[in-house]
Amino acid sequence: MSGEEFSSLAAADIAGQLSRPAEEYVNDPETELAWAMKAYEHARVHMNLLSAVDPNALRLSRHDNEIYEKFRADFPDFPLRFIPEEALKSPENKEKWRNFIEAQKDKCDDFNFGTLLRLDAKGSYDSDNTILVTKMQFLAVEIARNREGINAEYKHLFSNKQSEESEES
Repeated sequence: MSGEEFSSLAAADIAGQLSRPAEEYVNDPETELAWAMKAYEHARVHMNLLSAVDPNALRLSRHDNEIYEKFRADFPDFPLRFIPEEALKSPENKEKWRNFIEAQKDKCDDFNFGTLLRLDAKGSYDSDNTILVTKMQFLAVEIARNREGINAEYKHLFSNKQSEESEES
């Protein structure tokens, strides 16, 4: 079996696993690996988009406007350049995020799917610069970073990192 055939079978198996109800899961290492692989692929695609497209024109969902407006209404002072972990994970902020996500859940498929978010907007996705968040949190932050020009400020860094990674391969 070729690597490509194995990859296709693995992707099909992962998709099947991830479509099952959450109650069926316990801490199964294979399931955790499937979630991690999907989150990593999402992060890789996001960095590719940031390096290839003007972030000011980038749309991450059909509902970017509504998500952004609700995010800034609920989190007017949320830091976008560098996000301290407590801005996402403190008990008070967890409750605010839970309410935000619940109010926005109809605007995104898999709104509570675990995905990676860059803490430092100028950095890439690596073990020191990422945190696991819901897909809706990711959308809210990255839409705001695009709208407020933060990702555009760092676009040259993303392009340079992509070039360096291609040369190392």
